Amino acid sequence: MSGRARLTLFAVLATLLTSWSLVGLVDTASWMPQAALLLCVQSAVGAGARRVPLARSLTVASQALVSLLVLAFVFAGKGESTGNGPLAYLVTDFGALFRQGVQDVGEFAIPAPLTDGIRLLLMSGVLLVGLLVDVLAVTARTAAAAGLPLLALYSVAAGLSGGGESSWFTFLLAGSGYLLLLLAEGRDRLAQWGRVFGAAPSGRVSAASGYGGGPDGGQAVSPVRTGRRLGAVALGLALAVPAVLPALGSGLLGGAGEGGGSGPGGGQIQAVNPLVSLQSSLNAQDNRVVLKYRTDSPQLGEQYLRILALDEFNGVKWEASGRALTEVPARMPNPPGLGEEVRADAVEVRTSISSSETYAQRYLPMPYPATGVDIGGKWRFEPAGRTLVGDQLAKDKFQNVQGAQYTVRSLLLRPTAEQLQTAPKPNPLIESEYTQLPANLPPVVAETARRVTQGAKDDYTRAVKLQDYFAVNGGFRYDTKVSSGTGSQAIARFLADKEGFCIHFAFSMASMSRSLGIPARVAVGFTPGAKQSDGSVNVSMRDAHAWPELYFEGVGWTRFEPTPRSGITVPDYSRPEAPQTQPTAPTAAPSKSAAEPSAAPSKTDDCPPAMKRLGECGGPALRQDTGSGGGPSLRSVLTWTAVGLAALVLPFLPLLWRGRVRARRLGSREVPAAWRELGDAAWDVGITPDEARSPRGAAARMVELGRLEPEAAAAAARIAGAVERVLYAPPGAAAGPYEGLSADVLAVRAGLLAGVSRGARLRALLLPRSAARLQWSAAARWSAVASAASARWSAIRLRLPLRGRG
Repeated sequence: MSGRARLTLFAVLATLLTSWSLVGLVDTASWMPQAALLLCVQSAVGAGARRVPLARSLTVASQALVSLLVLAFVFAGKGESTGNGPLAYLVTDFGALFRQGVQDVGEFAIPAPLTDGIRLLLMSGVLLVGLLVDVLAVTARTAAAAGLPLLALYSVAAGLSGGGESSWFTFLLAGSGYLLLLLAEGRDRLAQWGRVFGAAPSGRVSAASGYGGGPDGGQAVSPVRTGRRLGAVALGLALAVPAVLPALGSGLLGGAGEGGGSGPGGGQIQAVNPLVSLQSSLNAQDNRVVLKYRTDSPQLGEQYLRILALDEFNGVKWEASGRALTEVPARMPNPPGLGEEVRADAVEVRTSISSSETYAQRYLPMPYPATGVDIGGKWRFEPAGRTLVGDQLAKDKFQNVQGAQYTVRSLLLRPTAEQLQTAPKPNPLIESEYTQLPANLPPVVAETARRVTQGAKDDYTRAVKLQDYFAVNGGFRYDTKVSSGTGSQAIARFLADKEGFCIHFAFSMASMSRSLGIPARVAVGFTPGAKQSDGSVNVSMRDAHAWPELYFEGVGWTRFEPTPRSGITVPDYSRPEAPQTQPTAPTAAPSKSAAEPSAAPSKTDDCPPAMKRLGECGGPALRQDTGSGGGPSLRSVLTWTAVGLAALVLPFLPLLWRGRVRARRLGSREVPAAWRELGDAAWDVGITPDEARSPRGAAARMVELGRLEPEAAAAAARIAGAVERVLYAPPGAAAGPYEGLSADVLAVRAGLLAGVSRGARLRALLLPRSAARLQWSAAARWSAVASAASARWSAIRLRLPLRGRG
């Protein structure tokens, strides 16, 4: 086996061993054999391209192209198609599946289920790293630099998985693969100096040479064996040192973990923004169930499952401020601001909740305000937001809600519009903290709030006017595809464009409420969900939601609903002009069939505007026409036609290039050009040029190795004689090219092609070895440009100091 082939094999092995660190990110390792097979195909393409040989850039391009085509064929048809025909089957589905994989990464906890999208991401990542390793270690012969992509792959996998009991094993595999790659390259470099011997006979080599035995007659040790021993010792130390010095992980240098501490008040909840995956949850194609619950609440439409409250707006984003955590009390204290009058009319309800194994949220979803929670595990209580957060279980590991079953007792508050309208001035501490706004908030936010609430006499009326402005009469449109910016400029843009989804509506109403002096924050969680035939309720990914909470003294934190989305219940106290005779049950998102016209008479004339906009009048909510696909567009047809033509022409480019070069050389009717063409024709069939030979000697070698027939051999001799006359004849005595020069060159070329096998003939035509001259020419031009630029820069540097003199 050649040294380059050995390097290729060890590059594949190093990539596969490092890729094993990705196995812990998903629930099965069934993707690894497929990734290994595709990686072998990619490496085989590179080995074949280097053997041709092709230029380095063409080698890398061929590997990347083949890898993309193989991936497209493997995953074609598994995405959501948006077109028809083979192009959509291969390309459109492939891109859609890649985007779905990105969404799945944001939705699932580790270990995630191996969806087709996640499988595509894993295999694409392995192939990309394998391509980089192959380029650096084999093509560029710098195996040491190949450790960078391997380190990146291992670091990403280790960071996402958070270590664990198998982390030492994955590190051992990755380190061993890299060391084997280094040793393979070292052996190849040593082999270029001659045969590598393992040892010398005792006493034959002096001790002073450094290769023989010592005074005790010990045998010599080869450098390769020494390298293996050094690598094994270094890998062992890397595994043993962290175990011997555990303080490096958590004691001497490690700080207290988030949510850590064991006593009351210990630990803090850090600024966590759970909205990273909210938009992807709303747009998820697979609307999987994350929570199931049963409740005795008489108003299911008010059964929002709240995760936490975002109470701090810094101009860039809304986030939860850092607050002290306490032990979870058996009976939670009364909610802040709740008066006896509203408390007396409240009903305590009981809700039993079970979480999916795929939902790993560190905050516990609960109805608000909860009065007690029965749950196993280590949890902490944050009093201001009345949330439960998972405590630290180990280094980089925290309690979460994954697979949990728990029961929550909560209050169903039923304040009246009159109670909210006559609420006294809020607590000064609450008012000062929850009315703060960033300095970079655009003036349009406060100006719009004052314009919308003009004429209102109290905070409750202002809050209702803000809610109606967003949900009913402001011309806003619900769209989950809008960019999910949450900063000050994003709010101003939302007020101008009037399209967005729940976080835009919630953040904007909370900011505008604060500008009017109303304490406000944003709650994040789930809408009530969909009731099942057995009485249970399913909460799915698309039920993820954000809403504003406004503070009223005597009532406490009160939910408002500015988002015009189907399935969302507007609180009764916020619509005094349109009370409902019975609670509104949550509804699922309208299906396509629901959007069809009904034969039943319409009741829209009797429906209030707020309920009409929210789709609660028996018909579907307002929908935006997304258009219907009428076949591929002209632009798509032209694009893919060009791609198809390029794919057909690409394999024949070397053939076309050689034909053009041959025509130019023979068309010049010059003997040196014809001789170069003859040499390249011999090179294409495997006869490498030998510049040390005379023209006559080179022609004889060509005749012998090419097994030319007598006529072709005579033509080669005539061309060689013409070359010698041009090179060695005295000045003025050299004759010009003879009449049959071009015909002789073509005759010798035909004889060379006839003397090789069919495979060698196809290779000479489609992948000519003489194409290496392109690389040489490009390198020479680049060297000339670099030399000229360097000389120019040197001249400029010499002149620069002179300008400052005098």
